Formats: sequence, structure tokens, C-alpha cells
Amino acid sequence: MDPKAIVRRGYDLVSQTYRADDADEGIYGEWLDALEKRIDAGTSVLDLGCGCGVPVARRLAHRYAVTGVDLSSVQIGRARNLVPEATFVCEDMTKVTFSEESFGAITCLYALIHLPLSEQPAIIAKVRRWLRPGGVFIATVGHKAWTGLEKDWLGVKGGDMWWSHADADTYRRWLAETGLTVELETFVPEGRGGHTFVLATRRLR
Repeated sequence: MDPKAIVRRGYDLVSQTYRADDADEGIYGEWLDALEKRIDAGTSVLDLGCGCGVPVARRLAHRYAVTGVDLSSVQIGRARNLVPEATFVCEDMTKVTFSEESFGAITCLYALIHLPLSEQPAIIAKVRRWLRPGGVFIATVGHKAWTGLEKDWLGVKGGDMWWSHADADTYRRWLAETGLTVELETFVPEGRGGHTFVLATRRLR
């Protein structure tokens, strides 16, 4: 099957198991704190791979104009119910279109790594175009290179999941090549080899 079809079907099936309606922010809280210190109230924010809207859109929609994009119709349906003040689009993040410099901030937490590696540099380039100069991008990316499939993820029968990680050095290079400057980078010790949290900004003209 196509990797994206696996991811879409997987999240349709594991949505509630992956994140409950009332889930707390956990480590996301630290990352969102770092973001909010850098953007003003009312800023337009794009959440790529928004899932069910919890916790990112739920928190940010109180102060910002949030648009969420996700591949899973189940996740988007839940997001619209859980965070009615935000706007949600059910679409492949590599195919969705926005005008240049539409957003003051873009988030992509545990979502970029579900794309085939060949598509990841292009979406990072789009992030740079969609951000206003000085805009902020936060993301979780791979720490070590790894691509693989897990059957019945989270114990949900049929809820298979697929990931593809480059290593941290590669992500740094992709970000730099598009004109995004990494200001904060943190190793997240979890999963197969861990993840890397990055906060980057689009350079001012």
C-alpha cells in the first residue's frame, strides 16, 4: 500500500487511542510555551498534521487564528468538535495550498515524519514560503535515520502505522537550505532512536 494510505487509515482507526479528548499537553506544553513567547496575540498559525486538535490547536486557538490540516477524516472530525473556534482542512499537507506569507507561525509536531523522505524537503520549502519574514516554525523531526512500519500500532487491530525519519543533521541542512534559521534544538528521547524538536525562524528581508 501507499505509505500515506497506511498513515491515513492508521489514524482513522487509532485516533481515540492515540489521544483522548481531554489529554493534557505533556511535553507539547514546553514547545508551545517557546512558540508563544515569539508571536503576538492574533497571529495566524498553521498546524500541519493537527490530528484531533488536542493539544496544539486547543491551546493556541484561544489567542491565535488557527488553521489545522490533517490527512485523517476521523481526526479532522474530532478536531472540528473539540476546537470549534479553529478552522480545519482534511488534506494531504503536501497538496494543500496557501498564499505566500500567510502565517506568523507554523507547527508540525509528529507529522512531518509520516511523509516519504523524498517529500519532506519540499514541504519544508513550502513552510518557508507560507511564513512571513520573522515567522516561527516548530517541528519534531527524526534524530536518527529510520523508515519502517508497525502493525497494529498501539494495540489497535488493523491500525498499522508508517514513519520515515532522516537524521538530525539532514534536517538541519534542509532547514538552512530553505532559508530557515534554527534557534532552538532539543533531543527527545523516545521511540526508535528518539526525535528532535526544532524551533526555526524565517529570515527577515
